[in-house]
Amino acid sequence: ALARVADAAARATAVETRAESIASGPGLRSGRQHRTATSSALGVEPIAWAGSARSTFSSAMKATRRIPSGTPGASYASSGAAASAVSARRLGGFAVSGVRSEGTARGLPGQERASAWAMAHTRGYAKEAVKTMKVYKPTSPGQRGRITTARDHLWKGKPFKALTKGLTKSGGRNNRGRITVFHRGGGHKRKYRMIDFQRLVRGVAGTVRRIEYDPNRTTRIALVDFENASANKPAYVLATDGMSAGDVVRAGDEDVDIRPGNAMPLGSMPAGTLIHNIELLPGQGGRLVRAAGATATLVKKGEDGYATVKLPSGEQRLVLLKCYATVGVLSNKAHQNRVLGKAGAKRWLGIRPTTRGVAMNPIDHPHGGGEGRTSGGRPSCTPWGVQTKGHRTRNNKRTDAFRVARRPSGKKKK
Repeated sequence: ALARVADAAARATAVETRAESIASGPGLRSGRQHRTATSSALGVEPIAWAGSARSTFSSAMKATRRIPSGTPGASYASSGAAASAVSARRLGGFAVSGVRSEGTARGLPGQERASAWAMAHTRGYAKEAVKTMKVYKPTSPGQRGRITTARDHLWKGKPFKALTKGLTKSGGRNNRGRITVFHRGGGHKRKYRMIDFQRLVRGVAGTVRRIEYDPNRTTRIALVDFENASANKPAYVLATDGMSAGDVVRAGDEDVDIRPGNAMPLGSMPAGTLIHNIELLPGQGGRLVRAAGATATLVKKGEDGYATVKLPSGEQRLVLLKCYATVGVLSNKAHQNRVLGKAGAKRWLGIRPTTRGVAMNPIDHPHGGGEGRTSGGRPSCTPWGVQTKGHRTRNNKRTDAFRVARRPSGKKKK
């Protein structure tokens, strides 16, 4: 379906041009003006309309969290008697409604014309959604509503064997066999990919061989081949947003460009640079900002040998200027928009169900017990009585001196 829409968009230059002229107009038209102008762009008679522009795309936005609620759109039918033939079709993160095939004009079937019109009318949102998200057909209750990030551009073979090793599961148990982390166990078998967080190969250009999926982290990883292959073996590094096979990356203390994927000390970067994979001690390897779509900002460099870095949480922290960091935003930014679709998908990830405290006995949880169904009778807390909503639990005086500003809480964070 996506290939059909892409082909239709390529063959509908005239339709897109006219539709774009409408989209660039002064906001949404309403009533007869909107129907007349939109139908003129499509070249069809709007005999029956199934829903308004706002309701059609607002519902799609709620389902996929991709398209802003103000995006214009419309639904069409080829005749008054065939209004029920209007079929909503999911296209990579948004819904579009088309007309029946007999309502053709300018050589394009109605469904494809409507799809091409929506592509032009959403001003790029649709194409981005097609590239980043995968919407599953509702072939079962578990598949209905399931949305994952697209993996079409990733390596489809096995990982690089020399950089993988076995990974044993703990099930949340410590060395005494006692549960120390709740809700862990099961999950799909994995192999661990050894990532070069230190960027050990320095002063040598590396070429990205391929981008791969890593089950042990949310971001993607890149397999990099370096010059002088006999001395420098391939390595896995965290892939930045937009990185692809053939890109050149480099790490070093001097003469390294400020480009995504390049690593260097914080002292070699200008203020305002977006960074990730930040070291806390020189040579330790990156410890901060390693999740999908994450990035920090180098705020300023001080004369005392420390740089101020603003972390994704909003906290500002001092980091030594000698510490390495990588330029750019991490890949797989759409990870936050995924919808697992069913409870079993959580089990695949090795996460077990969570039992509510109010369903336990008083011996097991402060919220437990009581006659009938109760709300717990006190503010939400952990099984050990520590409040869970808004109560700060940080207690590390050793690192407090490196914290310039606390992370904002509540509405201030936005």
